[in-house]
Amino acid sequence: MRHDDIWRAIDTLAAERGLSASALARQAGLDPTSFNPSKRRTADGRLRWPSTESIAKILAATGARLEDFSALVNGARTISEAKPKKRRRLPLIGMAQAGAEGFFDDGGYPAGAGWDEVELPSVADANAYALSINGDSMLPVFRPGDTIIVSPAGPVRQGDRVVARTRDGAAMAKLLLRRTAARVELGSLNPEFPDLRFQTGEILWMHRIIWASQ
Repeated sequence: MRHDDIWRAIDTLAAERGLSASALARQAGLDPTSFNPSKRRTADGRLRWPSTESIAKILAATGARLEDFSALVNGARTISEAKPKKRRRLPLIGMAQAGAEGFFDDGGYPAGAGWDEVELPSVADANAYALSINGDSMLPVFRPGDTIIVSPAGPVRQGDRVVARTRDGAAMAKLLLRRTAARVELGSLNPEFPDLRFQTGEILWMHRIIWASQ
């Protein structure tokens, strides 16, 4: 039984129930950051294992059996009898908040407290989240107050509308103009706003916008 196998099983169990790892922790009554990637090793690089109490709580919260979890640890990709739930409610914060600490984990997935919820169409990505637009840089397509759904799992290609977060804490909805190994260029739909250019290392994460309210 390997460290990576245990954590992969937890991630898979969360996905089977239409949850992120953070949402699974919350549902089990644990600290929302309990299963974050940054918590899986200590600061000096030693392996950190989930406790048996944590595993018992997530099994109780999801209704999964110990046998199901053991199968995931041993390499099963799914729980055979599980029926993934369609997500109708997504976590929602304002775009201005998205740059603040505590709303996303190290992988760029929604985490922590402070999120509202919004009722929106079903989305296949278990880690999808919603943002409320502020500012005029994406007019006339995205107006202040519009809600967008963002998919961390969606592939990002040139020409896609994306949400990007920089390492200095700025979060923005933009158009991906160009991405190379060294540079990322982001544009606004509103011609009054200039294009932005970043070194690749300056972008913490970038997720594709897959839906917007009208």
